[in-house]
Amino acid sequence: MTDPAVRHATEADIPACAAVLNGWIDATEWFPRVHSHAEIEGFLLEALPLREIWVIGDPVEGYVSVDPEIGKVGALYCARGGAGLGKALMDQAKEGRASLFLHTHVANLAAQRFYRREGFRDAGEVDPEPPETLRELRMEWLR
Repeated sequence: MTDPAVRHATEADIPACAAVLNGWIDATEWFPRVHSHAEIEGFLLEALPLREIWVIGDPVEGYVSVDPEIGKVGALYCARGGAGLGKALMDQAKEGRASLFLHTHVANLAAQRFYRREGFRDAGEVDPEPPETLRELRMEWLR
């Protein structure tokens, strides 16, 4: 079996991306649901022309969203862990860039371990942007 290819997201991929994120929210006890399933799909649809959004899998099992102007990874979610999906998506996000940064929740220790394995370093805690309420950790990567 070959690894699933990473490709640019299309409008047709947005419901699947939203389902991945909504699945993570619903499965994560410490994370409060702030937006409805439909709102999350709408946010992703609005972001599509403004961000580089990459997907992996057919059907889609994960996605990464990057703001190309400032190099911020706005989202990286996978439907299943330990399969190399997140690494493949992060490799794509790093492609052609000298640096990236992201915010991850202080409580999300698994994500922090993943980002550290990918070469990200802690850069301090940041306040959440409302309506979010959970503290976040800024992490930075330099080539």
